[in-house]
Amino acid sequence: MEGPEKGTVPEEGAAPENAAEQCAETAHAGAKKPATDGAAALPAGADKASAIGAAPAEERAADGAEPAEERAADGAEPAEITADDLRYKSKGDVAKGGVLGFFIGLAVIVPGISGSTVAIIFKLYRKLLFALGNLFKAFKKCARFLVPIVIGLVVGFVAGFFAVDKLLGVSMFAVVALFAGLMFGAVPAVTDEIKGEKKTAPRILLLIVGFCVPVAISLISSLVLAGERSLENLNAWQYILFVVLGFIVAITQIVPGLSATAILMMAGYFRPLMDGVGNIFRDPMLLLVYACLAVGFVAGLLTVSKGLDRLLAKYRAPSFFCIVGLSLGSVVTMFFNPEIYAEYQSWAAGASFAVDLGVGLALFAVGVVAAYFFVRYERKKKA
Repeated sequence: MEGPEKGTVPEEGAAPENAAEQCAETAHAGAKKPATDGAAALPAGADKASAIGAAPAEERAADGAEPAEERAADGAEPAEITADDLRYKSKGDVAKGGVLGFFIGLAVIVPGISGSTVAIIFKLYRKLLFALGNLFKAFKKCARFLVPIVIGLVVGFVAGFFAVDKLLGVSMFAVVALFAGLMFGAVPAVTDEIKGEKKTAPRILLLIVGFCVPVAISLISSLVLAGERSLENLNAWQYILFVVLGFIVAITQIVPGLSATAILMMAGYFRPLMDGVGNIFRDPMLLLVYACLAVGFVAGLLTVSKGLDRLLAKYRAPSFFCIVGLSLGSVVTMFFNPEIYAEYQSWAAGASFAVDLGVGLALFAVGVVAAYFFVRYERKKKA
């Protein structure tokens, strides 16, 4: 049987002459055509209504939240963390864990430093919360992730106690200005977490509240500071107080923008605890004080991190709006706290401050530039 003449159009509904060949071409063209709206290809015979009813991932995202893939592309951390995500992929990632721990240890000494803000900069914040909150559930993987951080924490505390604390005594404003510059220059890494999110009134209010919390704590600790207390002749309830104090200090290390130093100053125990480290072998009872602090600190890390991780998983965008405010407020508190307030008082009393002020402003600028370029470098790596 002869086919249709050349140039004639087949009748509507008629089957093509070489059906098998056209089916192959159609399948080949379908394979080349990209899936639209992120939807996967439907199996043969699937109901068209189900295809129409299947909303794309972007539409299913709650309240303007971006899908995890887009947030990762913008430099933000993924929405969901599992134990498998805790594995360090390179020696550089291990080094970041150590640096993060270093700043957490340093945060106990230097007013305004926030270890969790550094965790956000390194894109390790959610992983840190997950590892702390699920330590006993997935011990091996969580412990492997936490080991470099713990080592860095010990090094940071020792360096802070023996080096930074001494430098603070020489020129507090200059040292604080350097760290403040580093924190301020890294703020864009924190704001990446809310990039593309809806700027609603409740979220802006959360940002403002977050900014005010560390500033208020710093003001209270500076203006209504409790007198320094003694670590001698303590009774039973005071040891319980140190457990509670350790728990609160742990919260400051998990929630960005809160300062452990400011909390200890408000309680009147910052300087006694710093001085007590040097006398720990002379008075064995001091060991019990630090043991109580350690118990409260560990309990706070394990419990609060779990709750905060769930909060971020359920209310990610509002939580990070508050965190951005906390991070900005922490930079302000570095220039207004009881330790540096005494420096300002000496300036007002006639002490020479031109050199300290000039060096401090220069170091602040160096810190801002260094941190900003580091954030840009991290963004390019993620791109």
